[in-house]
Amino acid sequence: MSPRTIRCSPDLDQRILKATAEWGFTSASAFIRSAVERELRRRGADQPAAEERAAASFERLVVEMRRLMTGQQALFAFVDALAKVVLTCVPEPSGEIYQAAVARAKVRYDRLLKSTGSNLYGESGQAFAALTEHIER
Repeated sequence: MSPRTIRCSPDLDQRILKATAEWGFTSASAFIRSAVERELRRRGADQPAAEERAAASFERLVVEMRRLMTGQQALFAFVDALAKVVLTCVPEPSGEIYQAAVARAKVRYDRLLKSTGSNLYGESGQAFAALTEHIER
């Protein structure tokens, strides 16, 4: 065995000596060796369980992220299809009423943004507000 030296406070040293006597160890060194071995076994046994819990957590996160990405892709596809229908089916206004139509569209667009922003909560609402502040008019 290789020798090790440890420094203990007087209080800890008294507690080690008391535990050595109470628990039937032949010396304080035997007690310390036993405590170190017990701690190493305990930590070694917990490590695989902790790794398994972490791996299971990551698996759950991967599944949830995949679900969110699928939902987001479906939403983008829906918005794209809706935009194509609107652009295909709604005629552009003629020359003389074009400016009035653009002005009314800007007002409706502002109402849409405010309505959308009011339905978002927490960080999503703050991010949406920051995005809409930078829109050029």
